[in-house]
Amino acid sequence: MAFVYAKFFSKIQESWVMGATGEARSGEIIASPQAGDARTRPLDPAERRVVEILGNNDLLTAIYNPIYGDYKLENITKWDGYYQVIQSLNILLSKLDEGIPGVEGADKDRYVAEAKFMRSFTYFWMVRLYGDVVYYTEPYFSESLPREDMVSVINKCIADLEPEKEKITWTLSDPAERGARPARGAIVALLMHMNAWNASFDRGNSTSYHTKITELGKELIDSKAHRLYPMTEDSWAAVSKGRTEESLFEFYQSVNYGDATLFPETLDVFDVRNHYQFWSHFLRWPYLFPRHDKSISPAYFSSIYMEKIYPTGEADKRRDVWFEDILSDDGQFVMKKFGGNVYTSGNESGYPDNSIIIFRYADAILLYAESLAELDRTAEATAAVNLVRSRAQASSYSGEGGGALKNFIYLERCRELIGEGQRYFDLIRTRRILNAEWTMAPMNIDQYNRRAWTWPLNESARIYNPQIILNEYWTTTGR
Repeated sequence: MAFVYAKFFSKIQESWVMGATGEARSGEIIASPQAGDARTRPLDPAERRVVEILGNNDLLTAIYNPIYGDYKLENITKWDGYYQVIQSLNILLSKLDEGIPGVEGADKDRYVAEAKFMRSFTYFWMVRLYGDVVYYTEPYFSESLPREDMVSVINKCIADLEPEKEKITWTLSDPAERGARPARGAIVALLMHMNAWNASFDRGNSTSYHTKITELGKELIDSKAHRLYPMTEDSWAAVSKGRTEESLFEFYQSVNYGDATLFPETLDVFDVRNHYQFWSHFLRWPYLFPRHDKSISPAYFSSIYMEKIYPTGEADKRRDVWFEDILSDDGQFVMKKFGGNVYTSGNESGYPDNSIIIFRYADAILLYAESLAELDRTAEATAAVNLVRSRAQASSYSGEGGGALKNFIYLERCRELIGEGQRYFDLIRTRRILNAEWTMAPMNIDQYNRRAWTWPLNESARIYNPQIILNEYWTTTGR
């Protein structure tokens, strides 16, 4: 399986994918106004304004204007790398079905579950980027198929993956594999996310999706296989480094394994492989080195947004542990949530040695709370959201149910998951993208229905499959 993870990871390293897809398009990220590039090298002032272009949903400018070329956003429009992952998994599953010498019993069950998890995850990832996708599970597949409705694809992934969760343990025998390889908690989290996505786009069946999410969430909590770590700098540094009991699934990276290599950069040309993880844009000295060209953060979150989710005067340890100069509206802003595990100093160049968190326990708890609220199970939803609030040493929610509780849980996801690539997808699936109360980059209903929230699909997708129709919004209005 290692080669499959490496293949997927190499795909997301091709561009600034975590920030461009999951965060910047919501409109709250602004390029730092300080003049000159000497303090943010190699992210120069003109180029880093791509965060604002993305926030305006002007994707074609962000992708094709050469000013922003170092971000390599065109690679996000190309889905062939994801299909290479899927094809590899289809072949692996076929071989496991035929029988591989020495792989049988519980070992075989684990490999099948792991492969089906990764296949479903890859389809889910693509659906959130492109909408409808081509779905197939056969090995060595070469037939041309049209894109399939995304709700149908997600339902097929749910049906394919759900039986596997009972065949894999909650915890892996090797602690070094915790989070880095999926156990039952990862499968449960993915199933929760897929059901949550379809609850929005298959609204006639939303109750059944939310009911399933609550069942999965309770199963995860009752397992006691995972826990929330204390909100201290040391404990959070452990979570962001990876392999903790809070992790459900992550791409583990470590300089000790040579897979967190710093790629060479010039003063004004950056290598996106050093920045794909999003957080380098929100760090400065002493979380980045050297001080002379890392003295301000290249970008920041708007103080209007930060005050909305972390109101001044309200207790919340996340505000203190995860940020510095939170309302500065300039390059003094620091998201030190991802600033731990720094192993450089002086004039050395380097970035924090953290893993890419995909799913963690707090995320799953809040999805559970969200679905409980949608089902009007107010007391249970309140108890669930307060699990996360308690860890943050924030005041417990004690308000009414209904819309007030749903809005509070949504904002709690904004607070808890900031910078983890969930924000924009939460806006889409909850339809809050349609309301300026919840985003600085709202869409109208026509744009939403025509899927202005997707990414353009590259013309290269049609080379070997003439049945592919490109994303209509980006070939018409979006142009």
